Amino acid sequence: MRRSDQRRAAVVALYQHDLTGRPLLETLGPNASIFARALAYAAADRAEELDQVIDRHAHGWSVQRIQPLERSIMRVALIEMLHPDVAPGEQPIPPEGAIEEALESAKTFCGSDAPGFVNGVLGAVLREVREQHKGPSKNSSDRAAAHPEEQPESFQIASKPIP
Repeated sequence: MRRSDQRRAAVVALYQHDLTGRPLLETLGPNASIFARALAYAAADRAEELDQVIDRHAHGWSVQRIQPLERSIMRVALIEMLHPDVAPGEQPIPPEGAIEEALESAKTFCGSDAPGFVNGVLGAVLREVREQHKGPSKNSSDRAAAHPEEQPESFQIASKPIP
């Protein structure tokens, strides 16, 4: 299964979990990939932190007013942008790639205004992160992997077993 499809599976599972309260284990299904599970569980575990980030950048919108599916799309993208070490893989997706994946999901699953809104929020987050870190280069994920000790504590994630 392509990574794009696995990301979408994580988004849908997280969305169903948020709406119904069913456990992620159930909404992911038995055949979910490790990658999809890692994204969904990380986004659920860090929902409060991610929602604060969304709230800070969704000018004029509170997180509670944002459609649940759009919120799930942004949470998964933010996990990959802010915590690239969460999802297993050879190399994390660059932040711009995470935004592009989120836009494609918003175009596919949400209303016509959603892609612009998602892009605006995630783009603002990326600008803020880059400003805070003195404008990391395009290879910032490579640098982060090579020098994890240089990453701010707020952008590090503790290891947690994935069911």
